[in-house]
Amino acid sequence: MLDRIDHVGIACHDLAAKIAFYESVFDLTVVSREVNEEQGVREAMLRVAAAPGGAAWIQLLEPLGPDTPVGRFLARRGEGVHHIGYGVADITAALAAIGGRGCACWTSARGMAQWGPPLPFCTRPMWAAC
Repeated sequence: MLDRIDHVGIACHDLAAKIAFYESVFDLTVVSREVNEEQGVREAMLRVAAAPGGAAWIQLLEPLGPDTPVGRFLARRGEGVHHIGYGVADITAALAAIGGRGCACWTSARGMAQWGPPLPFCTRPMWAAC
C-alpha cells in the first residue's frame, strides 16, 4: 500500500538555525518556505532526492507559539521527528484500508500549499506497530 516516503517532518525551535544545519551538513537546499497559520507553524521544505515515485523531502517545522501542535510536541519531546509522510497510489483506498485496521485517520483542510492536495493524518495506533 505504501509506495515511498514522501517527507519527514522535523520539529525545531529555531527554523533558521535548523536550515543552516541541513544546508551545511547535508548540502540540502531550501526549495520553499511558508507560514501555515492553520497548523501553527513556519515551515521550510528541503529537497533530498528524486525517486521513481517522486521527490523526497525534509520538512522543518517551527511553531508559531507554544500552544500549537508542534509547540506542544516540542515541550513534551524536544526537537526531532514529528511525522513521516508516505506516498500511496490511491489515497482513498489507503485511508479505507488503514481505517479498517483500527487506525483513526482524518484529512487536513489543506495540504502543504504548493505541494499538493489535502493531506491525511493518522493517529497513534498506526505508530504503535512501528
